[in-house]
Amino acid sequence: MKALRLTAWGEAPASVEIERPVPHGAEVLVRVEAAGLCRSDLHVIDAPPGALPYRLPFTLGHEIAGQVTALGPDADGVAAGDRVVVYGPWGCGSCARCAAGSGNYCDRRDTLAWHGAGLGRDGGMAEYLLVPSARQLVPIGDLPADQAAPLSDAGLTSYHAVSGLRPALGEGTTAVVIGVGGLGHLAVQILRATTESRVLAVDVREDALALADRSGAHFSTLMRPDTARALRARSGDVGADAVLDFVGTAQTLELAVGVLRPGGELAVVGSGGGSLTVAKPGVLPAGFRLSLPFWGTRHELAGVVTLARSGALRVETECLPLSAAPEAIDRLRRGAARGRTVLVPN
Repeated sequence: MKALRLTAWGEAPASVEIERPVPHGAEVLVRVEAAGLCRSDLHVIDAPPGALPYRLPFTLGHEIAGQVTALGPDADGVAAGDRVVVYGPWGCGSCARCAAGSGNYCDRRDTLAWHGAGLGRDGGMAEYLLVPSARQLVPIGDLPADQAAPLSDAGLTSYHAVSGLRPALGEGTTAVVIGVGGLGHLAVQILRATTESRVLAVDVREDALALADRSGAHFSTLMRPDTARALRARSGDVGADAVLDFVGTAQTLELAVGVLRPGGELAVVGSGGGSLTVAKPGVLPAGFRLSLPFWGTRHELAGVVTLARSGALRVETECLPLSAAPEAIDRLRRGAARGRTVLVPN
């Protein structure tokens, strides 16, 4: 079968022919219908030798939807023909958090040579994917594959970040989304569908603001020197109850802190290299609370799928054949991708 594999650190991934895997034990073989392309893939591709614990080679792709085609003799919970989305953060599989469906916070994460599908283990940028257990699969019914695949990271990570803030987002509150890309536009929709908060959006691109508006933002604005003041004005001059930063640079973190009200909550999702200095007293709002959400739980993935199937959540996608992966990677690197890029096996 064809697969896009990382074969050497510092080099572009290669399209190669490898053997189609055969499921053993509790494993499940999934025929891939769609695989999302994520900035996390760029972090892996660009990583210098030794920066990640992963052993080469492996197939890229951690946002995956497809159809079950074969099962190992000990597999249960799914049947051949079932359409599924793959829960990507594969942990050790045996700690309490993995057993509870929270592989994203596996207790043994720092000792593993992988972080999930396409992250040290073979992923979904291939014609078939071998999944270690049916526990990593969530049914999608008739949801289109290009809509389902991005839910497993872009949708799930956004949903998980919003879930941690939801108690603070009742009637009359304000939430700010910084960065309206593959994750941010879904966060806007999730906030609208699951909270009563007024949703404000910020980006540096006009087309991203148009995407925010299509996603349901009550107000969107370009990032400028006076953006914090403009956002505070939209919150009744008290500041935002919560900010979700999907960029994570020094500039966006400064904006986030500048717009938060006392007791406000900040979820930093983006990995843009920025940092905050925690000091008391200091510039952070009194009562400030910070979270660093990573991916999400299997139960939350089922919730994301339910939202998408209800029509409350729609991913803005750009579909390309798997053979066009180099072009897709280049477009993502240049910031030219719109919404979420999805690769479809040829």
